[in-house]
Amino acid sequence: MLKELMEHEVGEQVDLFLLVKSAFRGVASNGKPFLTLILQDRSGDIEAKLWDASDSEVKAYQQGTIVRVAGEVHNYRGRMQLKIKKIRRSNPQDNINVGDLLEKAPISKDEISSKVTQYIFEMKNPNIQRITRHLLRKYHEPFLEYPAATKNHHEFVSGLGYHVVSMLDLAKSVAELYPSLDRDLLFAGIILHDLGKVIELSGAVAASYTIEGNLLGHITIIVNEIGKAAEELGIHGEEVVVLQHLVLSHHGKLEWGSPKQPMIKEAEILFLIDNMDAKMNMLDRALKHVKPGEFSEKIFPLDNRSFYKPTFHS
Repeated sequence: MLKELMEHEVGEQVDLFLLVKSAFRGVASNGKPFLTLILQDRSGDIEAKLWDASDSEVKAYQQGTIVRVAGEVHNYRGRMQLKIKKIRRSNPQDNINVGDLLEKAPISKDEISSKVTQYIFEMKNPNIQRITRHLLRKYHEPFLEYPAATKNHHEFVSGLGYHVVSMLDLAKSVAELYPSLDRDLLFAGIILHDLGKVIELSGAVAASYTIEGNLLGHITIIVNEIGKAAEELGIHGEEVVVLQHLVLSHHGKLEWGSPKQPMIKEAEILFLIDNMDAKMNMLDRALKHVKPGEFSEKIFPLDNRSFYKPTFHS
């Protein structure tokens, strides 16, 4: 059976159909243009350089293009990189479906939808429940399909919904340990905190930032949406402002792009849970193809650290 992209080790030859996840043009020290490509299949993605890229090649290998690539995997400054030997665009005769090259969440869209719906159903505060249900219905399909980010964590099909479900299950356990937490507020904040990404990002395939994403960002987008939803539903209670605060502060620190730091107990817990789930996803994916007794690639969002996979199993 043909190996998938991230099953290859350093020194091995690759000959696969891959999706161009992103493409950036640069200029080398000798003045010649090159392309930095992020190529992916279901197993993950890898960086590749196309040196001396012509104008026609720059146009041909844009984001969202399926290509056939032959090359060799090598290690460059602690990270795997693909050295391209041959590359071409796919054609209809290749019979390659983009869906076959997309990394997907480990649970189905139906399971994500069912779990989130159950959490909303169990909410006892009518104002919080109505706002959350209203916005999830409004953006139901993209919520189930979009990634949670373009890179770093949950950057795969249905990553947004999977991230939310993981956080909800974690929050449920935390709330059992700390019964003083307002479950409705915490669960609603989790469901809504990243929902603005369905407007911030372009879609489920090779996601990039939209104009609204670049100019406003997902936090501002969903804070505005909560306000609009409350107005449409005739809700004027304090829950509206508090729910907006949970979204505004979920990045936790001003230097991490959070407009406000958490000033409500549930907002602090939301920040911690969000951070934990994102980091665990980064670690699990980085260590997935690492052999016991070896280190992962450096993980830039985790202080550029490499992580070791122990040889023993408990």
